[in-house]
Amino acid sequence: VMATAHGRNHARAGLMTFDPHPLAVLRPDFPHQILMSPAERMELAAALGMDLGVIQPFDHALSQLSAEEFLQLLVTQLGVAGLVVGPDFALGRNRAGTLPVLSELAGAMGLSLTVVAPVNWLDKPVRSSIIRQHLREGDVAEAAELLGRAYSVAGRIVEGDKRGRQLGVPTANLAVDPVFLLPADGVYATHVRVLDGPAAGAYAGATNIGVRPTVDGLHHRVETHLLDYTPVTHAEELYGAGMRLDFVARLRGEKRFGSLDELVAQIHQDIEQARALFAAES
Repeated sequence: VMATAHGRNHARAGLMTFDPHPLAVLRPDFPHQILMSPAERMELAAALGMDLGVIQPFDHALSQLSAEEFLQLLVTQLGVAGLVVGPDFALGRNRAGTLPVLSELAGAMGLSLTVVAPVNWLDKPVRSSIIRQHLREGDVAEAAELLGRAYSVAGRIVEGDKRGRQLGVPTANLAVDPVFLLPADGVYATHVRVLDGPAAGAYAGATNIGVRPTVDGLHHRVETHLLDYTPVTHAEELYGAGMRLDFVARLRGEKRFGSLDELVAQIHQDIEQARALFAAES
């Protein structure tokens, strides 16, 4: 899309995205979860050659604009000279601005309209709905194939109940905004980046997502054991730090064990499996 936009009379390539996602406004009863934040989307687009990025606040008033009214705003406010869109694209109230409608409007307004072909990778269609399905099934490797990178989530490390420390396997508990889609409950090998604080840096990790059915089964958590991490200052130094998880592979699903001893033994197996996976990477 960026290459096509740049090729239009040497124009600057721009990207507009909405925040929040339109479904969050139009269907608040429908729990739509996103794969990346608008800022992350802009960062990726910039790496692909985007010259201008616009994060447009989306509200009910904007949703009521017709396709023609919205195009007029793009022209008058941003100086848009053309659109580059996908084959399923539509805009305006009730998505009435379908491609045939946009083609007619663009012609009348002197805008170019380019429809890019669907993207396929290894004969697989690249669509956000398919990526979401892979993540809901825990297939982070297949999701990464379609994304072109590991799927990631980020947040702040919060204080937990220290159960992992009591079991000899301390974890960093990540608070993730519920608007982001988490992979299916289970245990994953993850690349970890602590973004700030005394422990800032890159680590290998083993991450559990779920309710810990053997321990309490009450709260959904994202807990990561940092392999070979030793506190720089004190045991609580991670609290409040930003942390990003890149999901590399699913090790197993979440399960209930007959005892804490069985759970601890399995956790150590998970850690060794993650180590072996990372060793094979390097």
